[in-house]
Amino acid sequence: MLRVPLPCGRFGFGGRAGKLLAQISHARAVGARTPMDFRSKLAAAWQRHDSLLCVGLDPDPSRFPAHLKGRPDAVLAFCKGIVDATADLACAFKPQIAYFAAARAEDQLQDLIAYIHAHHPSVPVVLDAKRGDIGATAQQYAREAFERYAADALTVNPYMGFDSVEPYLEFSDRGLIVLCRTSNPGGSDLQNLTVEGGRKLYQHVAELVAGKWNVHGQNALVVGATFPEELAEVRAIVGELPLLVPGIGAQGGDVEATVKAGRTASGAGLMISSSRAILYAGSGEDFAARARAVALATRDEVNLYRS
Repeated sequence: MLRVPLPCGRFGFGGRAGKLLAQISHARAVGARTPMDFRSKLAAAWQRHDSLLCVGLDPDPSRFPAHLKGRPDAVLAFCKGIVDATADLACAFKPQIAYFAAARAEDQLQDLIAYIHAHHPSVPVVLDAKRGDIGATAQQYAREAFERYAADALTVNPYMGFDSVEPYLEFSDRGLIVLCRTSNPGGSDLQNLTVEGGRKLYQHVAELVAGKWNVHGQNALVVGATFPEELAEVRAIVGELPLLVPGIGAQGGDVEATVKAGRTASGAGLMISSSRAILYAGSGEDFAARARAVALATRDEVNLYRS
């Protein structure tokens, strides 16, 4: 089921910002999201860009270059710079909604995703929100992600069971990326608990998401790079299911161990996410060029271990 993004209010900016926002308004008007389901779009990006790198977009205004600080569109301008510099190196972009919300920049997030769809339509957008609720509330979260923001995929929390993810399945062409074995140390408090049959809870989640819950074949899992042995176990359970893998870069996950543990037989199957190491590689007016250099090095390092 394809949906057209809902419009929002315009900014009253002139100059370069005004031109950019005019382009974004046009992108919204024509419904710029590529009419391709998430899994197909991701597979095409893996091949076209020869990349398993997912570029995380976690904009922290306190770390922006000086020339952007104070601009009303600073979040959008910063992220647009990163996107344009790295789009040909990425298999996905992953904006983290909390960073935009904390900066009161939800409209800029909406505009950013519209910009990506218009100017880099081959790169899927994963909205990292980790939503988890049931009934009418989950329906509204689904509309927020897939109608307002027009994301290609959304991260969700499985703790409340199938009825907490079921409302998202109305959007049959969008990806549902479910938390499984996360990269934070505290994830072991629950995810390593033994459940019926002697399996760990994260293994049970992996089986559900790859099986009964994968109604439209658009599911994926979040599995952290900081636990390569568990990553390999999940891959054995889920077959070709895509895995979103945070934890390299600033979190210290080992690239070689991650790729070897999580790759599919074809050398794909992964969205290896790096955010801060790329975003804040530079702090001057050349921030985007420095981000590109780190993204290129990361993609190439990942590719060393794909076969």
